[in-house]
Amino acid sequence: MVDNMATLYGLIFDVDGVIADTEAVNARASIAMFAEMFGLPGVVRADFEKGLGRGAAEYVRAAATIHGLELTDEEVAAATEMRQQKFLEMLRQDPLPPFDGVLDLMGQALAHPNFRVAIATSGTREKSQAVLDSAGIPWQQMTYITGSDVRNKKPHPELFLTAARHAGLPPGRCVVIEDAPDGVAAAKAAGARCIAVTNSTTPEKLAASDRIISTLTEIDINSVIQLIENADHQE
Repeated sequence: MVDNMATLYGLIFDVDGVIADTEAVNARASIAMFAEMFGLPGVVRADFEKGLGRGAAEYVRAAATIHGLELTDEEVAAATEMRQQKFLEMLRQDPLPPFDGVLDLMGQALAHPNFRVAIATSGTREKSQAVLDSAGIPWQQMTYITGSDVRNKKPHPELFLTAARHAGLPPGRCVVIEDAPDGVAAAKAAGARCIAVTNSTTPEKLAASDRIISTLTEIDINSVIQLIENADHQE
């Protein structure tokens, strides 16, 4: 067993837009919900951008605001529930594969005695677990934190602080894999390093991260170790 905390490394994965291409399904489910629940046509995927990574309620509110729809908290709760059910039904009909490089990077970290691996998502347990199962992710072997486990959503750092704590590591020994600006902000606010993958937005919007990649095939666990060790030497 490794006793020295300085030799341990944490790798924390977001789910939506990092593990699988859920954003397209999220948008389709949400567009269908707005049409059915509020009779609102014309909603498009880009309308949800300001809500990316901030949990279901903010995702719904982002599009509602663009279309001049003022929703009560009760309406938002009902909308997010319908959205989730539509998402789960779409996932049952058409399972999502993982993005390239996800399973390989996870496998490397899980096999390494000095690594702790975590899942940290603003989504609900039911929704995120459906994605993980669909993508064949061995989440049972990892720390697993969802939006149901924290009070504050991204860009607040609570989600990643909680994941690091449950993994038994200080945030500074962790690298977060994110795809959204608010996720990057949350990771950096937690004191973690962040690698941003451009699955959901442009590199310019992810500039606050420590490294930007277009696919997880561009990195391995040595990349993670190097990022943490280089940061330690700079401090």
